[in-house]
Amino acid sequence: MKTIVNVREGQLEGCLSADKKSVIFKGVPYAEPPVAALRWKRPQPKTPWEGVRPAKEFSAKAPQADLTREGFYAKEFYSEETIARNEDCLYLNIWTPADAEPGDRLPVFFWIHGGAFLHGCGAEKEFDGEQFVKNGVVFVSINYRVGALGFFTHPELQAEDENGLCGNYGIYDQVAALDWCRENIAAFGGDPDNITIAGQSAGCMSVQILISSPLTKGKIRRAILQSGGGIGGLSHEVSLEIRMTYSKKLMEALGASTLEEMRAMPAEKIAEVQYTIQSETGLAWRPVADGVLLADTVDAIARKGEAHDIDYMIGCTGDDIGSDVQLLEKSAVRWAKNQLALNRTPAYVYFFNRKLPGDDAGAFHSSELWYEFHTLDRAWRPWEDCDWTLEAAVSGYWANFAKTGNPNGDDLSVWHPYTGETPVRMLLAETIGEEPAISVED
Repeated sequence: MKTIVNVREGQLEGCLSADKKSVIFKGVPYAEPPVAALRWKRPQPKTPWEGVRPAKEFSAKAPQADLTREGFYAKEFYSEETIARNEDCLYLNIWTPADAEPGDRLPVFFWIHGGAFLHGCGAEKEFDGEQFVKNGVVFVSINYRVGALGFFTHPELQAEDENGLCGNYGIYDQVAALDWCRENIAAFGGDPDNITIAGQSAGCMSVQILISSPLTKGKIRRAILQSGGGIGGLSHEVSLEIRMTYSKKLMEALGASTLEEMRAMPAEKIAEVQYTIQSETGLAWRPVADGVLLADTVDAIARKGEAHDIDYMIGCTGDDIGSDVQLLEKSAVRWAKNQLALNRTPAYVYFFNRKLPGDDAGAFHSSELWYEFHTLDRAWRPWEDCDWTLEAAVSGYWANFAKTGNPNGDDLSVWHPYTGETPVRMLLAETIGEEPAISVED
């Protein structure tokens, strides 16, 4: 793979990884900056540029809180946070094998970060595409608008939109990034017809929206839902009216009375005040059913058989979040059972339950990310031998699934899909192997 490639807008220059096995393109724009008049507009195509555009540095992330001050997760993931924050944030990053060529049609892993729809970015230190590349997969991570800048709603926004839409800007960003990849990923050696979308937490909720949307029909080959998806998971309330209520509260807190005043408000101020607006679930800024991106709740769409008929992997961690301790375990199994009821390809279910060494946080929400991205060496924790074994297994399973829809491969414990004959899940912990999945009612 050359370090200079041609995409639809012009030429990009990336750089080699330290071991020279990957070519990395950082800060690749997939849409126009969503600023000024484009604030609270659906993403617009990026204007072509002349010459060669450098793609060697990560872009800014969406305006959000300083995560280095956010308690447990600050120490875990953000203690060395150096990424700038800016409303001009619609960029993605690509890792591809150094020996890949355009047209090689390698499988593509498209990663959507979490962060409660309030924070996060595609260049956090626990994320990295180099191990995916070593496993023969092109890796893409994206940024999208979060918080009020991504999910604000207002009657004036409905009035100015040709389809009467408002909200969901952060998810429309994800659709635009996916479309950009489908159009351009062949230049990086990727296969536009073999894209696996994956995400964790709010990223998982995003994945479930995308596989429930007609806007992405036929664009996604596989999906991995980590700690947030399924049936009866975290994605229930999609009311525009409720989002309008929270948006009105934000305007009052900012002292604004019109959309014009809100568009003139500094993005940093909006991001600061958005955290004071809380919902009963703690997620005031989240997607809505708008009739175009999303027609109903994702649970209803899944039950009706209207979610995409593709390959699925789904699971959670042992000490995950939710209204009860087994909420996400149950939602994953309900998803797998629903696949069987629809006579579709059986899903692969996992349960990550390694209690991470170094403290008593256990298998906390997001703990699998170090293993999935093969980045244990970036963490502060005193890893044990079993952690390195687990890292190789998790990163291998995820890459294999992206290749073929089957996570199994050489030297990995056999993982069967969830079926009536084998109602199992893969336990990923100090030991690795199948166990009976939790029992749930349909």
